[in-house]
Amino acid sequence: MPSTASPRVSSLSRQNRGPAAAADNRRALIAAAREVYAEGGLGAPFSAVAKRAGVGQGSLYRHFPDRTALAVAVFEDNVRGLEDDTAPADRTIDDLLDLVVEQAVVSTAFIELITADLRDPRVAGLGARFHDLVARVVERDRDAGRIGGHVETEDVTMATGMLATELARSDPAQRPAVAARARALFRAAFAPR
Repeated sequence: MPSTASPRVSSLSRQNRGPAAAADNRRALIAAAREVYAEGGLGAPFSAVAKRAGVGQGSLYRHFPDRTALAVAVFEDNVRGLEDDTAPADRTIDDLLDLVVEQAVVSTAFIELITADLRDPRVAGLGARFHDLVARVVERDRDAGRIGGHVETEDVTMATGMLATELARSDPAQRPAVAARARALFRAAFAPR
């Protein structure tokens, strides 16, 4: 005897996996947030993230009660990527700046939000991790003679922040040229004397 259940209802019940879907939903929300805020900036509705991820508003708020929580999750992934990519001994400040350029172009809306909430403890932890990875790269470059002894971790941290902020403010078509100009300035400032 054929089923009388609506195909739509049965497919919906298969889609709702409840708590088992939590990790997948979180990943989908983070990916959607990157896209939504890259396209629409911080003014994009928070609800657009849930819609793009294909999850309900309740799931969005369970995982991320506010925009800062969502931004921290996105930047947690970015910092983890920076840590992994700068870990090999042959990675340099130039490699770090390349990565910052890649992330800034994709996540421009988040830069503004994160820099506005520097006192938020969720943001401070990411800042400390970023500082630590920059310190490792600076020490490595200094030891290899690629940068001068005058270059401090805070100089490179400031340079990455300046670069990311300038890219966020630039017209997307101009970002490669802006990044190249900034990189040339940093190379000259960091060079051994």
